[in-house]
Amino acid sequence: MAHAKNHDYHILKPSLWPLLGAAGAFVMLFGAVLWMKGVTPFLFLAGVALVLYVMYGWWADVVHEGNTGDHTPVVRIGLRYGFILFIMSEVMFFSAWFWTFFKHALYPMGPDSPLVDGVWPPAGIETFDPWHLPLINTLILLCSGAAVTWAHHALVHENNRRDMISGLALGAALGALFTIFQAYEYSHAAFGFAGNIYGASFFMATGFHGAHVIIGTIFLLVCMFRAMKGHFTPEQHVGFETAAWYWHFVDVIWLFLFAAIYIWGSA
Repeated sequence: MAHAKNHDYHILKPSLWPLLGAAGAFVMLFGAVLWMKGVTPFLFLAGVALVLYVMYGWWADVVHEGNTGDHTPVVRIGLRYGFILFIMSEVMFFSAWFWTFFKHALYPMGPDSPLVDGVWPPAGIETFDPWHLPLINTLILLCSGAAVTWAHHALVHENNRRDMISGLALGAALGALFTIFQAYEYSHAAFGFAGNIYGASFFMATGFHGAHVIIGTIFLLVCMFRAMKGHFTPEQHVGFETAAWYWHFVDVIWLFLFAAIYIWGSA
């Protein structure tokens, strides 16, 4: 009885995951610098492997805590607040790429004057037609978001696990299709990453979004496998809820990218 829990908070035991995660991030960053300098990519890959191992182990612990009653209503509120702050940091991350794109589009640098002689897109750049593959990708991602919303409705309002799994599977499949189409688009780009500010801004903004789509697709697949194992209830499903938030965030960012970079930026 001396160790009985008489509060709504979860007191974590000492863990090595934060230390290992910091070490993995440092090795990955240091290795990336060496790789860019043409030394070796192996240190970077070792850092990536360590970071992935930490992610798997740490989140497995969080899932175990949620399934064993440690995630009380108070703890779940804290988890939601933490994920909201994470989404806000992601918003600021993408704001930086929008900022650089708009800055160079509105004030293109010319050979003699930074404001008068510059043109946008730069001379010789053949941009993508936004009304072909980019539009198809937009519809794919919106349909994927609708599928995730269907899965959430099936769990929360109907407690229908079969439809929840189907919605998650469909959402993840459409996310994977989006990634395939974007890779096809990249392979047919008439401009490169280096040598021009348009290509650098385009590939950084859309490339980081593509990385988020891959991460979100994995997020949805993990939730689908957890649902197949009987995890999540209409009252307790923070892991699935945050996955849905993340996926809708990816949807919204793509809409801004499509409108700003593909439509407005290529006009």
